Amino acid sequence: MAQCLQSVQEFIQDAFVPLVAVLCSEEAEKVTRKNELNFEELVRPFCRLTSEVHMRDPNNQIHVIKGLKISINNIVTQPPQPGAIRKRLNDVVSACQPADGLVANVITAGDYDLNISDRSVKASVPWYSNWKETLMNLNTSKFYSATTPWFEAYRENFFQTTSASDHEFLNHYLACMLVVSSREPEPIEQFLKLSQEQHRIQHSSDYSYPKWFIPNTLKYYVLLHDISEGNEQRVDSVYEEMKQRYGSQGCYLLKINSRTSVKGSEEQIPDPWSQYLHKHSLQNQDSYEDGINALIMNKNAENSFITSLDGLEHIVKDGVPNNFKSHPLQLDNVTDPVGHSDNPEPAKSTGSLQDVKKQNSVTAHGTCLTLNDHDRIRQFIQEFTFRGLVPHIEKTIRQLNDQLVSRKGLSRSLFTATKKWFSGNKVPEKGVNEVKNTAGLLYPPEAPELQIRKMADLCFLVQHYDLAYSCYHTAKKEFLHDQALLYAAGAQEMAAVSAFLQPGAPRSYPAHYMENAIQIYKDCRCMVLAERCTLLSAEILKSQGKYSDAAAILIRMTSEDSDLRSALLLEQAAHCFINMRNPMVRKFAFHMILAGHRFSKAGQRKHALRCYCQAMQVYKGKGWSLAEDHINFTIGRQSFTLRQLDNAVSAFKHILINDSKQPATQQGAFLREYLYVYKSVSQLSPEGPLLQLPLPCINSSATRVFFGHYRRLAEGEKQAATHVSLDQEYDAESSQQWKELEEQGVSVIYKGTLPPNFQTTQYCLNSQTDNSRYSLAVVEEPITVEVIFKNPLKVPLLLTDLSLLWKFMPLDYRDFPNEEKELISNEKDSHAKVPFGNEITGTEVIPEFVINGEEIKPARLKLFPHQTGELHILGVVYNLGTTTANISNAIDGTDPTAGTQAGKFMNNFLSVRGKQDLEIQGPRLNNTKEEKTSVRYGPDHRLDPIITEPMPLLEVFFINFPTGLLCGEIRKAYVEFMNVSKCPLTGLKVISQHPDFFTFGSSTASLTPQSPTASENCSAYKTVVTDSTSTCTALTSLVSPMDFGVDSENPPGVIDVPLPNSELLPGASVQLPLWLRGPDEEGVHEINFLFYYESTEKQSKMSHRVLRHTAVICTSRSLSVRATACRSNALEDEEGSASNMLVFLDVENTNTSEGVREFHIVQVSSGSKCWKLQKCISPLEDKDSKLTSRERAKLCFKASRCRNTETTSCLSEKYVFADLVLGNEQIISATTPCADFFFQNARMLKSKTSPLQANVQTSQTPGKQSVRDSLTLVQQCHEVELNIIVLWKAYVVEDNKQLILEGQLHVTLHSIGKEACSFLQKQESQEMVVLKFIRPEHPPVPPVPSLDQLSHLIKTSLHYPEYFSHPFQEKSLCLVPVDLVLSNCSQADVDVIIDLRHKSTSPEALEVLGSFTWLGKTQHKLQMKGQEVYRLHLKACFIHAGVYNLGTPRIFAKLSNQVTLYETKQNSVPALIIISNI
Repeated sequence: MAQCLQSVQEFIQDAFVPLVAVLCSEEAEKVTRKNELNFEELVRPFCRLTSEVHMRDPNNQIHVIKGLKISINNIVTQPPQPGAIRKRLNDVVSACQPADGLVANVITAGDYDLNISDRSVKASVPWYSNWKETLMNLNTSKFYSATTPWFEAYRENFFQTTSASDHEFLNHYLACMLVVSSREPEPIEQFLKLSQEQHRIQHSSDYSYPKWFIPNTLKYYVLLHDISEGNEQRVDSVYEEMKQRYGSQGCYLLKINSRTSVKGSEEQIPDPWSQYLHKHSLQNQDSYEDGINALIMNKNAENSFITSLDGLEHIVKDGVPNNFKSHPLQLDNVTDPVGHSDNPEPAKSTGSLQDVKKQNSVTAHGTCLTLNDHDRIRQFIQEFTFRGLVPHIEKTIRQLNDQLVSRKGLSRSLFTATKKWFSGNKVPEKGVNEVKNTAGLLYPPEAPELQIRKMADLCFLVQHYDLAYSCYHTAKKEFLHDQALLYAAGAQEMAAVSAFLQPGAPRSYPAHYMENAIQIYKDCRCMVLAERCTLLSAEILKSQGKYSDAAAILIRMTSEDSDLRSALLLEQAAHCFINMRNPMVRKFAFHMILAGHRFSKAGQRKHALRCYCQAMQVYKGKGWSLAEDHINFTIGRQSFTLRQLDNAVSAFKHILINDSKQPATQQGAFLREYLYVYKSVSQLSPEGPLLQLPLPCINSSATRVFFGHYRRLAEGEKQAATHVSLDQEYDAESSQQWKELEEQGVSVIYKGTLPPNFQTTQYCLNSQTDNSRYSLAVVEEPITVEVIFKNPLKVPLLLTDLSLLWKFMPLDYRDFPNEEKELISNEKDSHAKVPFGNEITGTEVIPEFVINGEEIKPARLKLFPHQTGELHILGVVYNLGTTTANISNAIDGTDPTAGTQAGKFMNNFLSVRGKQDLEIQGPRLNNTKEEKTSVRYGPDHRLDPIITEPMPLLEVFFINFPTGLLCGEIRKAYVEFMNVSKCPLTGLKVISQHPDFFTFGSSTASLTPQSPTASENCSAYKTVVTDSTSTCTALTSLVSPMDFGVDSENPPGVIDVPLPNSELLPGASVQLPLWLRGPDEEGVHEINFLFYYESTEKQSKMSHRVLRHTAVICTSRSLSVRATACRSNALEDEEGSASNMLVFLDVENTNTSEGVREFHIVQVSSGSKCWKLQKCISPLEDKDSKLTSRERAKLCFKASRCRNTETTSCLSEKYVFADLVLGNEQIISATTPCADFFFQNARMLKSKTSPLQANVQTSQTPGKQSVRDSLTLVQQCHEVELNIIVLWKAYVVEDNKQLILEGQLHVTLHSIGKEACSFLQKQESQEMVVLKFIRPEHPPVPPVPSLDQLSHLIKTSLHYPEYFSHPFQEKSLCLVPVDLVLSNCSQADVDVIIDLRHKSTSPEALEVLGSFTWLGKTQHKLQMKGQEVYRLHLKACFIHAGVYNLGTPRIFAKLSNQVTLYETKQNSVPALIIISNI
């Protein structure tokens, strides 16, 4: 049970108090009416004694009565009917509600913190008592939990309205006050009339109510004197006469109304009556409304005083049958004329209720009384109790005790005979029906059993609980012996209470007495008595900490005959569960649900709502979705009935947004209930701000924002640039590549640096992009917001008139500073269903948007800004409704919970207008230490774009752009640039990571036609028909790289687009040729093009714009080329030059596709600053080399250094292009597109290779510097830097049509003897090894030339006749002249030693070749300058004919500044000479 403001002892003592009747004359009532009170109300606040009362028990022991309270009531001759009592109790509970705004009382029960906001001050606390101390003690008590003042008020009124019964005497009157005014002409005579009237009411058979305790009722005579009327002497004389007639202890003179001037007095007199009268007026407002009155008999038979239960009197005629009407909300009385109603606010037929409320709110009580009058009234009650009532009770107890004691010595049989004598030979019938229903078993008033019960009740009323328990226990035995079960139950009930209240607790509380009594009451259909017994027992058990037993007894008392009683008891049982040592929170919640249901049936909707809300604290968030749905639905229904529309909307909202497991029909019913309630709320303020809608759910973090128009799709042969769209998924790696490309382009404009205010262009913003800065949008260009909606329900949702909410701050960025302007928002006009705010920002409206059950669906909403400024997108606004399918289900009856509201929804299209905010939380900050140790989030401004001035807008279309190419294939396409804005465009550039994929041609290239040709055999190269004689030698030309943009200021990836006049006017378009070359690696390639452009007018916010395009090219294999360079044996060529070498090409057809028939190598070209291809050494039978699948061809070419006229190209950085034509047409390699791709490939290779040689440190000592210079000189003699271009044609069959494809492959020879390939070899990933740090013990040795490098310093060649005839018979010695030609391959001075003493020692060689001797010096020493050629004349001596090898000289060489000699490598081919004899 909930904690009460009273202790259990105080509660029981206040429940059973001595009753005193009062009978007033008409003049006395007039005296009290000056204070807006009757006599009963006048004395009510003073009926609790503040001092102790002493009396003597039958054993002559002094007994102390503490805090005695008496109840003084007007005489009512008819008992209140059950319907009236039920109405009063229902009104009491309904009027007592938790105070609004009260601080919640948090009860910790297990793991739950329950907020129960129902603390209040009990209204029955006397005004003069220290109620603050009571509250402080209550708040600091460890047992303090929640209070339920409505239950206490119900319990208090229940005991007050409990009618007197014959089997007990606790509610019988002990005394009667006769009150007469001193203004009466004959007061004594008036006292006599009132006494006779009281005697007639008590002893006449016409009146069975009220009940009197004993026949000889104490009569106390009160003379009421109005001091304001004076005449004190007459009053004193009358009072003296009264004392002589009735004795000084039987009468009293009460003087009141000593306050003469009410308006002029400034003294503030307390009003102790307001708390009682206000409480009773709340309880009985409906009684006033129905005109219900109470009847009191007076001396005149014609008229009588009619007083209602709260004491207000009315004059009516005699004969009013009852003082109450039946309760309109009671269920257990089927004969009630009004019947049952669930409406807590019935319609009012008259204005009486408002009149009563107004009267109670303005009426002041006790206005003629002073504090002295208060003391006189208090003294009057004390005198009456001390001198009249308590002595009367003491005397009655002695008399009853003497009667009982006189019978103790009699035998059982005699005592039985005495009982028969007293009972008039009454023989109780003991049939089954009579036992269960004791209506036929009545004891006469003089029965000894009743005398015992009377004595017990008197002792109980004066707090003599020991003697009371003994008497109750004795009476219980007697009643059980007679099987008078109803009497026995009453005795057991009071015996248990007396045992509990005994001071010192000599015996334990007999709970089984209470259980037996309750069961007997139920069997006898005495539900009121059973309820009283339950309330007493539960309170006692609770005080002993037996909450489980208390809850059980409360639950057992619930039944279907009274919903209000069952609801209150279930609620108290629920509180018992959370007050246990181990709180049972779920049982608390379950019984609160039951209590709320019974409250609802009883018409107590506010209490029902409170119970459901308290139970929701337990069920919420525990995964019991069905229970939550039921509770929320009930809360919504109750709140809507109570016109708490906001709470109703919130409750229904929770049903819809939770992960509901309800079937679709039930969810549809919930949705319709919500729409109906929401519409009711919105109709309260039609022009007010829109309310938040819970459906559909919005994933705000997934909101995407796109700036700009959607690009046009492909039109015929035109293919639009892909750019950015909402249909593309975000790729962080790709986004980083675009960012780097844009930074590369901007850095070119700003001379290699980025401006401090640089901001990467982002056309599409999402949760993964950087939204920390305000994005930029262009005026008159749309802004598309993609909102992700999710329907959590299984029924479809219909959104109509869907649009965005925004606010806008107009700013003119051309004027500085900006003036403060008014913030504009379309939320004020959000009730409209048409586009609004078009003059500021055009807003697109989607007429219908259907989201199916459990579907996630994006909606793309557009805004069209017409002014510059700051735009803030707030949320979405729409009409939420259900589809026609849901409406038809409700009409067809498939949804039983739809009720009668389907017709209303049909008329209103089942829709309500509302909004949802887009609230996006930024990323969590995790940079600094403070951010890492706390939870902080950065800004996210994706919904806050800045609208800038107009900017140019570029659209790009590609014509004949291929999707598949062979590796190295050249294809000619066209690109069209179109300016679709109203601003001119300039500074157009293309930025790409693959500049070797495309070219716009050189600046010296001839103009190309504006439209592509349709000829399938049209070549992309510039060709010239050649004759057969020109194919033997190479055709050379001199080209400057500047013509192809190689040495421009732009990095390799930034290419200027050659626009006419360098700008594109608004609405203009231009087509430019675009040559493409397939990447050297096969596979699928994504090549990014970033088109960078600017406006001719500089803008303050946006400096440039970009357009993105991603080309997807699928390449397949073509040819694989491997090249090797080696030194030529011939030291001099036809032109007399000694610098030449051989170039070997290994070409393989690696294509395995069936469509590619064969490849033709039509030309081999070279491009270098110092070398050129001279001629083809191995001519083929056919003019060009044909290669089918997997075939190989080996080609050998002679290369030589450029001539003296061409060597100037090394200084001027010009390239020499040499073409060796293997077909009928010469492809001029020095023009577009061949030269373009050649230079781009060279630049890409140069950027990819790490400049190792450039990192050589120059800050060395002179000795080390010379060593490094020597190393460089040696290395240079092996460097070639010859670029080979292999041009080919492929014959392809596609769609039964033969196509001729052409392309080119590049091979770069860097050094002699090192093989080069046409494609980069993929480096194998090295295994990770443990990195070791080793400290060198010795300083590093400077690098020296390798043995292989030094062995190639000198190139040698022998010149001799191959056949020589000599007459050996004439001359025995044959002398043959031989020239040894030496060539210094380096630029350094070289010391050379020629040793002629070497002879072959191999026996095999001696057998085959003969031996000869060199004549002259056997060793020659000489020094050769760089690139010097030296001819040494030698003579070989032969003695007989034969075949001889002249390659026996050994050549040693060393750099002039070195010491070590190295032997040069000779040709492996022997120098054979044939000597013949003549």
